[in-house]
Amino acid sequence: MALIEFDNCKAELVSYKPVLDELRASLDLENKGRRIVEMERQMEEPGFWDNAEKSAKLMKDLNSLKSSVGRFDSLKRQYEDIETLIEMGSEEDDADLAKEATDSLEAFKKDIEEMRTSLLLSGEYDANNATVALSAGTGGTEAMDFNEMLYRMYSRWCEKHGFATKILDYQEGDEAGIKGVTFSVEGENAYGLLKSEAGVHRLVRISPFNAQGKRQTSFCSCDVMPVLDDNIEIDIDPSDLRIDTYRSSGAGGQHINKTSSAVRITHIPTGIVCACQEERSQFQNKDKAMAMLKAKLYMLKQQAHAEKLSDIRGDIKEIAWGSQIRNYVLQPYTMVKDVRTGEETGNAQAVLDGDIDLFINAYLKWLQLGKPDRRVAVSD
Repeated sequence: MALIEFDNCKAELVSYKPVLDELRASLDLENKGRRIVEMERQMEEPGFWDNAEKSAKLMKDLNSLKSSVGRFDSLKRQYEDIETLIEMGSEEDDADLAKEATDSLEAFKKDIEEMRTSLLLSGEYDANNATVALSAGTGGTEAMDFNEMLYRMYSRWCEKHGFATKILDYQEGDEAGIKGVTFSVEGENAYGLLKSEAGVHRLVRISPFNAQGKRQTSFCSCDVMPVLDDNIEIDIDPSDLRIDTYRSSGAGGQHINKTSSAVRITHIPTGIVCACQEERSQFQNKDKAMAMLKAKLYMLKQQAHAEKLSDIRGDIKEIAWGSQIRNYVLQPYTMVKDVRTGEETGNAQAVLDGDIDLFINAYLKWLQLGKPDRRVAVSD
């Protein structure tokens, strides 16, 4: 039996050889190696550390290059180690080695797919941290409950990937769930990965808030923006702003619901709204909300055409029927399907528990292919 496992393992491993070669070519390893040597030579030059900004940028670029080369070298070693395991195990017909080879192959497949995904993250802002805002749309209390489900889904995903999150603004639902929540996500390529989630999400299920047990459809929107440099320069006319203060809500410190420390800033000409209640001080919350507003206005200013804005912020549409990017169907069957890419899975619970990488990877590949139209009609 072990020999059959080794044969299957070897056949699958060999199928990844072209993928490994493709990665090698895409990474341009020879050129990266030359650049690493050149950068290390620059670091040894007299006076290199005198210019803190220049030296910090070079170190950041150098570490990025070394990380890229190191990850590929690690994949190559994994491939070779599995080959060795298969050769040794085949000679001895060792069941333990067969299991080790199979487990190692699964780890290799996961690592190589993660690296393939990282190569798709080449956008100007992909490496940045992200700000995510979830808003309940059509569906009343049901939509607010769905909004809380989405917040849990993204929180679980961030936790699994080692991203740090922090709630910036939180509005409880009238009866249940969350009316709106804004949170930051900090980690490498946070925006590049989460930009796939920007748009309207649709849920179909038996409503727990309906006494008749009828199926109900509800909608929520997800807005994802990259966090930009704090020093960005953009002029804002104070007369274009409406600044509201209100009491904080949700989990937080002792000041929650005691002082009107939360701040909401509305930019009247564009309709952009940014809010923050993370800090105890109203002034600190105002500064953070203003920083978010400046980032959004800066992004708008940098885009010459509306279609370019869609590439960065995601298509902003009405939070209702016909505008969704993804459907979560829990009744009469279970399925989660992305309208843009056609990616789908029947394990809806796993998705709601944070397993959304299949949709993120499919979206990045879809972008690379030029966004081919894969929309399908949904009758439910």
